[in-house]
Amino acid sequence: MSARFEELAWSETPRGTISLRRRLEPTLKVDVYEVKLDEEFLMSSLFTVAEVELARLGLAQTQGTDLDIVVGGLGLGYTARAALEDERIRSMIVVDAMPQVIDWHERQLLPGAAELVQDPRTRLVLDNFFAMAASDAGFDPDAPGRRFDAILLDIDHTPRHVLHPDHAAFYTADGLRQLTQHLKPDGVFALWSDDPPDDEFSALLTATFERSDAHVVTFANFLTGGESANTVYVAR
Repeated sequence: MSARFEELAWSETPRGTISLRRRLEPTLKVDVYEVKLDEEFLMSSLFTVAEVELARLGLAQTQGTDLDIVVGGLGLGYTARAALEDERIRSMIVVDAMPQVIDWHERQLLPGAAELVQDPRTRLVLDNFFAMAASDAGFDPDAPGRRFDAILLDIDHTPRHVLHPDHAAFYTADGLRQLTQHLKPDGVFALWSDDPPDDEFSALLTATFERSDAHVVTFANFLTGGESANTVYVAR
């Protein structure tokens, strides 16, 4: 046990060493869970308002009942758990390319993991979201070509700042058009971004979908003493 943080899990991956750690935030007196890939911070439980709003804003635009959805990026589970709060959800596939992240949830190393993995509506799928989006088979390995009511995505930092060069093709006109084949009529695509609204990306969404909006989600940032913001794009 370190005086600063406790390392809960770590392993080597082709992209570097991934680790899950927990530390006490002295100002707020709360446990903070963080994921690092080598020296880069990938995820933190410190600021999660926008991850929750990704689910709420995306599902608010989704019509009907008995909804089947996809969440791209399991992460610390905030978007997926927020989605399950919607009683209309019938099934949810959560796609993540890192077996370690899925393992952390299945081992219940993260707060709220039990309620997520034990919910009968949840299925965790180890795969590459972007490869699945570009394929004809889509996101359900058991039902190729299956379409969904909503696809919620939180993997890259922004459409311009991607975690791997292979992801960049998704944030183009062709990539977004390929995604639409996996949505039902009037289906919704929602995306989290760490940057302010990007006019160029918004134009791509408008050209691909009938309607799109960029929602600025603000939250108090005790580190700066001010306010920070993320963006949630919603298109249908």
